[in-house]
Amino acid sequence: MTVMRLPTLLYSSAARTATPTAAQFAAGGNRGMHLVINVTAVTDTPSVVPTIDGYDAASNTWYNLLTGAAIVATGTTVLKIYPGIATVAGAAASDVIPQTVRLVMTHADADSITYSAAAHLVG
Repeated sequence: MTVMRLPTLLYSSAARTATPTAAQFAAGGNRGMHLVINVTAVTDTPSVVPTIDGYDAASNTWYNLLTGAAIVATGTTVLKIYPGIATVAGAAASDVIPQTVRLVMTHADADSITYSAAAHLVG
């Protein structure tokens, strides 16, 4: 049986104009995740690209698991990683998450965008 865990808040809701420090978290032995990004306000023409990376402790290297499409408007974006799901470019990857994962929210310009992000781990 697949169990969805309580969410891990990665970024609280705030207006941002630049790429924040990557939010790193432990997967706790879970196999996958839903990453929920909720954008509540935009000013001018912001663009932010979410990237989910895994960490390989043996080589001290981060590697890409999924890069989402650019977010440019208010609304909710969900990125999914889980073994066996259909792969959708910029939205879903059929993969297993490693023990350590991070979210990077790369801003394209200094226009303000207000968002929060949470990881919902799936066992």
